Amino acid sequence: MSAARSADPDTTRDLLELYDATLPTVFGYLVRRCDQPADAEDLTAETYLAAAAELRAGRSPRMDQAWLLGIARHKLVDHWRRRAREARRLEAVAGLPADFADPWDERLDAALAREVLQRLPHPHRAALTLRYMDDLPVPEVAATLGRSLHATESLLARARTSFRDAYHAVGGAR
Repeated sequence: MSAARSADPDTTRDLLELYDATLPTVFGYLVRRCDQPADAEDLTAETYLAAAAELRAGRSPRMDQAWLLGIARHKLVDHWRRRAREARRLEAVAGLPADFADPWDERLDAALAREVLQRLPHPHRAALTLRYMDDLPVPEVAATLGRSLHATESLLARARTSFRDAYHAVGGAR
């Protein structure tokens, strides 16, 4: 698609139709992974703005739901990275130690697990969400988060422990 096509009324109409058709899916994907619905709303808007920019620049390979969800995933990871940087700055100021421990495996109450997941630090939540909710293999989680494989494995181990401890603290099964 060329930059000249970006001004094409058909392209604009196609994007508006795609917006109408995919908004519930894109927003639903983001709202389940954000602390606040307002964050999901912002990320949804960013997703469609990025899609429009891609179309204007002529870089869009296709205009479909999968393409938009890919953009949404990237916007979500960027959001988590921003939040992680903020958390690291706060931890540095507060002098909080990192939590290390071993992995777990047990049956979870879904509503309680979602609540606990929302309470975790952003790097932990991002890693667990990509690995266990999005079912990405560890190498893809590492690539998505911009970390090495070993750093991601370590992050996942700490995140599972943090999740397990928080889950048990709020009354989850042992």
